[in-house]
Amino acid sequence: MKFTKFGKTLLMSALSAGVVLGITSCVQSYSVGYLYVTGTATAQSSGNGIISGFKIDHNKGELLPINGLPISSGGANPGRAVMLTGGRFLYVLNQGVNSSGGSTCTTADPCQNANITQFSIGGNGVLAPQQTFYTQGINPFRMIGDASGNFIYVLDHDSPSNASCSLALGPNATSCGDITAFKVDQNTGRLSLVVNAQVTSASGTALSYFPVPANPIDFNLVSGYILTVSGTPATGDEAFPYTYNAANGQLTVNQNSTQPLNIAQATAIMSGGGYVYVLTNDPITVNNVTSPSQILPFTIGSNGALQSQTGGAVPGASSLSNPIVLLVENKGKWVYVANQGNNQDKNNTQSGIAGYVIDPATHQLTTLPGSPFGSGAGPQCMLEDPSNQFIYTANFNDSTVTGRVIDQNSGVLNNLPGTANRNYPLNGPAAWCVVTGRTS
Repeated sequence: MKFTKFGKTLLMSALSAGVVLGITSCVQSYSVGYLYVTGTATAQSSGNGIISGFKIDHNKGELLPINGLPISSGGANPGRAVMLTGGRFLYVLNQGVNSSGGSTCTTADPCQNANITQFSIGGNGVLAPQQTFYTQGINPFRMIGDASGNFIYVLDHDSPSNASCSLALGPNATSCGDITAFKVDQNTGRLSLVVNAQVTSASGTALSYFPVPANPIDFNLVSGYILTVSGTPATGDEAFPYTYNAANGQLTVNQNSTQPLNIAQATAIMSGGGYVYVLTNDPITVNNVTSPSQILPFTIGSNGALQSQTGGAVPGASSLSNPIVLLVENKGKWVYVANQGNNQDKNNTQSGIAGYVIDPATHQLTTLPGSPFGSGAGPQCMLEDPSNQFIYTANFNDSTVTGRVIDQNSGVLNNLPGTANRNYPLNGPAAWCVVTGRTS
């Protein structure tokens, strides 16, 4: 069976001069920032993807290409990337290709030769490949790091053994995905497996992975739990928590089982400001206005259970579709959601950024005046720069990076100063983006 959400994802933080000059303290905290974008354009005859890179001008938000980039990503079909605390190492998840050489991987036709490639980051932002590592499951497609930079986790769509699913998830689990956990050597950046200390295989040996419910869509690490959202339109979506041990990276099944979310088209699970947000393409009607998507805000309760935030679901922008990334900006005043729209549309229809104001007392979200804001076509990722002034999206459909400046008073996203629209070209479709800053 083809898992539509997974394949779809594979196809895959005007400002006046006076305001710019008035922002001084945050700009002086950083001497340089670098933004890196993984992409599916091939770098060589081997079919490997690429990594592009830009130096960020913290005064104007302009992006300047880094000399020596793009370079090979170390494998085919690069997707997610992780930049660990300190900005010394970059890790890229190369998802591989299926039997026909395509990037749409399914349980029946899995991707081959997937890997994680480690890069060191030089003083001028240049990347140098280091080592290659491998997950324990099949069809890896998501990767996150913990806040300390000590552990990296990869979500595999398919477990290497269906027989192990019931051992961790109960007797009714006949198939599952998994999480591969790695410990990071702080000196070399080398990854080593974190073995499952709670669950053993039928033969009595420790599992080298952590099973999650079948058809995983996305996962996130927040408030001591790794939360995975899984499901299909036919079965509905659910959340599953693992308790996370910050000392050794262990994941432990707790007393809370899977939790139905009462949606069927989840696209991502994100976090910010201590809250959890599930993005979904399920439509919602409020005051006789129907939006094609919604945001489900949650707090985390006992044993990782998600508790609906006051006010419940929040409508997405009625003109946008397919929410893919949510960002809570640094001051915790505004929320931005990047909407991918139609994956094949290069005219930017239904692509853009929806903005919301966070009520400081209730944490409820209300639409930001002026929302939605423009992006490139088909944004795959969104991030805020290290000086907390600019937001960038890397875009699949038109192969660009788009920069916008945050109005520090209103939260409105304006064009970068001195231009009507600022899109920076890439060598091919974007897959994911990460950013790092270095202090003076």
